[in-house]
Amino acid sequence: MKVEAKYWEKTSDGGVRCTLCPHYCEIDVGKQGICRIRGNENGTLYSLGYGETTSLAMDPIEKKPLFHFKPGSYILSVSPNGCNLRCRWCQNWQISQSSVPTKYISSKKLVEIAKAEDSSGIAFTYTEPIIWFEYILDVAKVAKPEGLAIVLVTNGYINPEPLKELLQYVDAMNIDLKTMNDDVYKKYIGGRLDPVLETIETAAKSKNCLVEVTNLVIPTLNDSAEDFQKVADFIASIDKKIPLHISRYYPSYRLDIPSTPPEKLMEAYQIAKEKLDYVYVGNIRIKGTEDTHCPRCGNLLVKREAFFSRIVGIKDGKCTKCGGEVDFVL
Repeated sequence: MKVEAKYWEKTSDGGVRCTLCPHYCEIDVGKQGICRIRGNENGTLYSLGYGETTSLAMDPIEKKPLFHFKPGSYILSVSPNGCNLRCRWCQNWQISQSSVPTKYISSKKLVEIAKAEDSSGIAFTYTEPIIWFEYILDVAKVAKPEGLAIVLVTNGYINPEPLKELLQYVDAMNIDLKTMNDDVYKKYIGGRLDPVLETIETAAKSKNCLVEVTNLVIPTLNDSAEDFQKVADFIASIDKKIPLHISRYYPSYRLDIPSTPPEKLMEAYQIAKEKLDYVYVGNIRIKGTEDTHCPRCGNLLVKREAFFSRIVGIKDGKCTKCGGEVDFVL
């Protein structure tokens, strides 16, 4: 299905310029932008993949990963076919970087499925949700009155104005901060660093959206102590309570660098813990690095194994040991 896109302008000779993300794609008639989902038909920009879904599944919320949003709940997860970045290591490249069969699901039907599955909400994930902008807004307007949360797992590559509109409806985001090196963004990812940093800061300072950040550690590209320090310093400069997920890389798609050594992940973990209250290690099992402790008294708040959580030290939104308010949406 297609609908007229938001955030675009006309150029000369029937062309259009998409203003949704920092690429500002200039698209001729009959062509699509970098994301492959937004196309020019007769001088009008359309979302060509509106509601066209590649994947639909019930996932633990921890799989997003979101550790501080409704721990232990399950969420209906859905994705479009496409992406506005070109990460050489993409683990979902089959549905993000190539065209695959899709099935149209209306916003109303998606909400009906979520309610039937007793889902805590709807997560736009697996590929890049930002390219599904119009569909997310329409789903949110149906889902929110039904008590369903809206979650995005995103690369954060969006312009400020559409982000501001989106944040009116989004309850939680996990944003990929792939590196603090703009050259790596340009060479290996096909984007720029600054728009991602701006998205993280804007979302984290919004009133209604819980933000967590993921940093995938890739040997030789972003795995120095200086790299780890820059990530921690940036997040701490916004709010030291923002959870950071340090994630292990595995060879995939067009990158064959060997997997991240566990000791590198622990180095990043220790550096980040000096600045941030909540740091986790993912994509590998390292004992204790997925649990949440109270930053004031050290009390174990949430015990985790794989994608499953058990609340052990929280009662009525407070730490059972020191009585302090916990940094969770429960």
